[in-house]
Amino acid sequence: MSALIYLDYAATTPVDPRVAEVMSRHLTLDGNFANPASRSHMLGWQAEQAVESARRQVADLMSADPREIVWTSGATEANNLALIGFMRANRERGRHLVTSVIEHKAVVDTATALEAEGFEVTWLTPGADGRVTPAQLREAMRPDTLLVSLMAVNNELGCIHDLAALAEVAHAGGAKLHVDAAQAVGRLDLDVGRLGIDMMSLSGHKAYGPKGIGALYVRRSPDIRLEALIHGGGHERGMRSGTLPTHQIVGMGEAFALASAEGEADQARILTLRNRLLDGLSDLDGIHRNTHVDVAVPNIVNLAFEGVDGESLLMALRSIALSTGSACNSASVEPSYVLKSIGVPRALALASLRFSFGRFTTEADIDAALEALHHALPGLRR
Repeated sequence: MSALIYLDYAATTPVDPRVAEVMSRHLTLDGNFANPASRSHMLGWQAEQAVESARRQVADLMSADPREIVWTSGATEANNLALIGFMRANRERGRHLVTSVIEHKAVVDTATALEAEGFEVTWLTPGADGRVTPAQLREAMRPDTLLVSLMAVNNELGCIHDLAALAEVAHAGGAKLHVDAAQAVGRLDLDVGRLGIDMMSLSGHKAYGPKGIGALYVRRSPDIRLEALIHGGGHERGMRSGTLPTHQIVGMGEAFALASAEGEADQARILTLRNRLLDGLSDLDGIHRNTHVDVAVPNIVNLAFEGVDGESLLMALRSIALSTGSACNSASVEPSYVLKSIGVPRALALASLRFSFGRFTTEADIDAALEALHHALPGLRR
């Protein structure tokens, strides 16, 4: 397989070799492979100990209590459990949810499904920078608002929400705040107490851990109740049944421990890579920044290339792994709903690419991408 330059870290990250090594010790007969729910023998106890150690690693990243972490199959399931589980469990108190039109599909489609059940959803449209303001949220609040769901970092734009300010508005209106933080781990301070977050969805594979594992932080509070979506053995304090995948859980735990220890240094280095890309494109005309970089994480930048088709540009950049938007919508020929929602003209939305960098991106990767862009753009524009 020829070497591709990977600049699609927002879609998924490679598993860190240190994470893979920890996971490998929890798979085979000579490792810690047993069912964590097997309470009748030492092997089961050891597997349970590994799961609980990983739960603490995830909790430590957000200064939470380990008992507030519920394992799921990923952020999509965590979003479903937070929105559907909370709205159904509290429907006697209200039926109103507030979210935004540029959330990940795992929130957009879940909110739409709740509408079909008879709940009411207010869909906020963010500004050109991709952010919902506290004033917008305040205006949308109603006496029967149960929940506000807004993402920490947008997966296509990289823009960052002011979570503490939004939480203050939600709580003043008697609602809880759910945050999709899949893109934020290792990139933002996610101290749930300081930020006022009540529920938060997390993903392993966006933070150099394995796919197929995630978690939902649920604040321990008598007024936060969830109705389970998956029934079975009553695992995870009855909130999410199913045999726990020890190897994936310890992988996510190790990945989050590394994010806690190295995230700040990672982001400082990645910021220099993003600036190297943007500086290297400054001699080319007709490039528009859909990402407002002053309010965005450094690892995601969305650019529109005037006068070309994004799919054609992707084909011309065959040696570089990029995307035209969310991996969940990459088969669509329609422009990104995120870009359309923030007012990017259709022609520019169709000419946009998302560059996302990570722990293993090098300056040589950026330079090679710049060379490929300088070669491809003039030809496509002709």
